[in-house]
Amino acid sequence: MNRIHQKLQEDRKLLSIYFTAGYPNLNDTVPIIQELEKNGVDLIEIGLPFSDPLADGPTIQESSTAALKNGMTTEILFNQIKDIRKTVSIPLILMGYFNPVFQYGVEAFCKKCSEIGIDGLILPDLPLNVYQEDYKAIFEKYGLINVFLITPQTNDERIRQIDDASNGFIYMVSSASTTGAKTGFGEEQTNYFNRIESMNLKNPQVVGFGISNSDTFNQATKKAKGAIIGSAFIKHLTKNGTTKIDEFVNKIRI
Repeated sequence: MNRIHQKLQEDRKLLSIYFTAGYPNLNDTVPIIQELEKNGVDLIEIGLPFSDPLADGPTIQESSTAALKNGMTTEILFNQIKDIRKTVSIPLILMGYFNPVFQYGVEAFCKKCSEIGIDGLILPDLPLNVYQEDYKAIFEKYGLINVFLITPQTNDERIRQIDDASNGFIYMVSSASTTGAKTGFGEEQTNYFNRIESMNLKNPQVVGFGISNSDTFNQATKKAKGAIIGSAFIKHLTKNGTTKIDEFVNKIRI
């Protein structure tokens, strides 16, 4: 069974952390993953830096630019985490844009992910129909879960299509804006959370965008299986490097 499926079966709200591979320093990737697991994080999304990250807010964009300047590439990331399963057991998901995957070769990329123990991919700019027609068989061949995104603007018919095509969890974007920490959720988000709950989708949802502290984590997980923190954690890395990760996680889990 895929590690994501195993984790989703646990009777608790899941905390997923996103960070950019190769940031703040090129060789920080593995130590960050190990520290996050050690301190009780349930899933980790490893961001593959890209030169044109359209969906990302300024914090993640800046970390991506810095990681690329540090020398991070797809090949270096794969080499860094080739032995990660010797020390880490929680689900690991690669998140990024489709272009680097396409340039690497989709099947070669998926094969490599399978070999080193990656459980899934989040590729926000890979259209659902293109995935289903051209790549679904490849993902399934290598046991990878493809995670799709929905937003408050996604209509019910489209959400049903995404739910039918999914085999893991749905990434529930909390707002139509770019990524970034927010102080809380307003009426629009609350109505959105209620709407998705009422649809009784077969796949659980994990909320991303705007989760930065225990309050927003708890708000997001009232209706969803889990929540993802990205920008707030990258700000922590900018300030503290790879230290005090325990403090960051503990503040979310209050």
